[in-house]
Amino acid sequence: MKSTVTTVIASADAAGRFPTISDIESVKGSFDRAKDRLEAAEKLSIHIDRFTSQALDYVYGTENYEQANKDKCSRDIHHYLRLINYCQVTGGTGPLDEWGIAGMREVIRIQLLPTAAYIEAFTYIRDNLDIPNDMGQQAGAEFKNLLDYLINALA
Repeated sequence: MKSTVTTVIASADAAGRFPTISDIESVKGSFDRAKDRLEAAEKLSIHIDRFTSQALDYVYGTENYEQANKDKCSRDIHHYLRLINYCQVTGGTGPLDEWGIAGMREVIRIQLLPTAAYIEAFTYIRDNLDIPNDMGQQAGAEFKNLLDYLINALA
């Protein structure tokens, strides 16, 4: 699993050196943000169904789309939000990289779903996050960073 700690250790090991002061500072920064990440994870788990349905409604609107496609898209949005939730707990992008991004384009292509729909959905969630009602300012920033990471991976 890729987290800040494992990334720093693996990077130093691959370079044949001990972790540097800047490596340790990046780990410390991750620990310092842990409270905000855990708040974001907690709030996301509370609001995940609402975020999913609002994003789906935004993307599909009142158009007559095949229900099977809407169901697949809803399932996938929910799945990626759960992976983001897991990333917030671990403090790294490993879960999203390993279980979400690696084969995502192929799965979406096979299901005949446009990648643009996912980008729109996650952009909608990011842009419509209600701070402070959904989560605090810093927790929201942590959540939005991972949404941006996912959006950029899809683009």
